[in-house]
Amino acid sequence: MSKYYNSQRKRGLYEPNSKEPFKLSRSKIDLFLECPRCFYVDRKLGIGRPPGFPFTLNSAVDKLLKQEFDIHRANNTKHPLMEKYGIDAVPSQNKNLEKWRTNFTGVQYFHESTNLLITGAIDDLWENAEGELIVVDYKATSKNEEITELDQEWHEGYKRQMEIYQWLIRKNNFKVSDTGYFVYCNGKTDKEAFDGKLEFDITMILYKGNDSWVEKTIIDAHKCLNNEQIPEANSECDYCNYVKAVNTKVR
Repeated sequence: MSKYYNSQRKRGLYEPNSKEPFKLSRSKIDLFLECPRCFYVDRKLGIGRPPGFPFTLNSAVDKLLKQEFDIHRANNTKHPLMEKYGIDAVPSQNKNLEKWRTNFTGVQYFHESTNLLITGAIDDLWENAEGELIVVDYKATSKNEEITELDQEWHEGYKRQMEIYQWLIRKNNFKVSDTGYFVYCNGKTDKEAFDGKLEFDITMILYKGNDSWVEKTIIDAHKCLNNEQIPEANSECDYCNYVKAVNTKVR
């Protein structure tokens, strides 16, 4: 069995009658929106989607960006990208930041009516002149074209990610700006040689979030988990369609 995948998970499963809060991450809320069946089978039956291998290059970009912004955080100064894009903010010195950007801890909020503990780990926080916190997410890719807007279908997940983070921090009683930013690092492929280094073009993409959908989605996800029947799959779910196709061929 791959060390990255456990097809028979026994721990961390949802139990309808448990009095202990059940942890539900930002990514699992997104999974519910993608396909209720995959969500149910994962969180209640312990069979998750097979994952891709970890993108360690993306992790390296994340780490280096955090280190770079932390230098300006310590000095309470603007990062050059903020100057370039005319952003009236500085990296936030919020005391919760380290916890909030740590995986498996992150920002947490206990949703009392469902007994769900909603979590999500952010990349960064800035603070504007009005004292509002600004959620920032780092992205790394390599495309031929310049990335200046989130206009692809798969970008919708990025937007939801931002909005859940904004919702979580608001639920922790902080003022949060509707405006968030994606720091997008695009690996250059037009160089004559590699020379042992990869260079990036970095763009800042403003996104105005609306978290009004989050509350209802949490309630709907909770109802899904409490259902005794496995829900129908999303007709566009590649994973479920793969299983369906296999089942038509294998007897």
